[in-house]
Amino acid sequence: MTNQETLTCRDRFVRACRCEPVDRPPIWMMRQAGRALPEYRAVKEKHSFVEIVQTPELATEVTLQPIRRFGFDAAILFSDILVVCEAMGQSYSFRETGGIEMAFPVQSAGNVDRLEVQGAVERLDYVNQAVRMIRRELDPQKALIGFSGSPWTLANFMMEGGSSREFVQAKKAMYAEPELFEGLCRKLTDVIVDYLNMQIRAGVDAVQIFDTSGGTLAGNQVEQGSLRWIREIVSKLDKSVPVIVFSKGTRHWESMVNTGANILGVDWSERLSEVASNLPRNVGVQGNLDPTVLESSPEVAIRETNRILEEMKDRSGFIFNLGHGVRPSSQVELMQAVVETVQASASNTRPA
Repeated sequence: MTNQETLTCRDRFVRACRCEPVDRPPIWMMRQAGRALPEYRAVKEKHSFVEIVQTPELATEVTLQPIRRFGFDAAILFSDILVVCEAMGQSYSFRETGGIEMAFPVQSAGNVDRLEVQGAVERLDYVNQAVRMIRRELDPQKALIGFSGSPWTLANFMMEGGSSREFVQAKKAMYAEPELFEGLCRKLTDVIVDYLNMQIRAGVDAVQIFDTSGGTLAGNQVEQGSLRWIREIVSKLDKSVPVIVFSKGTRHWESMVNTGANILGVDWSERLSEVASNLPRNVGVQGNLDPTVLESSPEVAIRETNRILEEMKDRSGFIFNLGHGVRPSSQVELMQAVVETVQASASNTRPA
């Protein structure tokens, strides 16, 4: 880009996804909409989480809240990874004691047979409507991100029957009942491809695949359990938009590159510049501020943000984000300090 060129937030985000030069890194935060924001809590007092997700008008409002407050370069659709499971016939709810409860655990071939691929995307039309509504109401200069959970991550919830302190059922099935495990992942993969392509048609500028449970796999099983399914999904997506893959805790960067992702999300446990230095120049990185920093002080938040910016200053294909999602106890003022620090980096006037 030339010195005179002025980028919109949307241009900046898409160009960074394509590893093209930008004036500064684009910034958004995983879980940027939600429990940390008082305006979200006001909506939640009147509506359940599932109601918000399934009502396009409410999902639109919650998606736009952090854009209005912080001015992120990109909005991300407010939804849940488990909507895919529900559309296939395994509904979910929230336990009174906390966590997710699935309608039944997927632990047999009969359970897998109950799951319906046909018509699943049509049953997710409320997401299609939400994306289209968000795109209409979102500033056209801002980017919009769609997403899905990965087959491995969704299989963990589905086979466990909900949230768990330790997810073991999917791993047990992968080792002891590979046909059962692969039958479930086959169905999930087919639905996720159609689901993400639906979001692309509805107007998102990029999609992210959340492989949140990726790091729970043994090193020799990451390909078999997770990455091969992600690679198939990426290969079947509309190539008009870039793909971000975030596999929390996974360190197999060469295999991650082979998924075909344009951008790889990196959690906070690795030095971002070191990961980037081992990737091809046409594959970018996203991350990786420790979310706990948002519960510290402005001085710490600015210092840690500047550290990452300094490390990544010479690398095209960098999207500033957290190493995981915004925590409910995050301080809004510190989120703002991080955003302002990244935004100021374009003119080399970063807060000290």
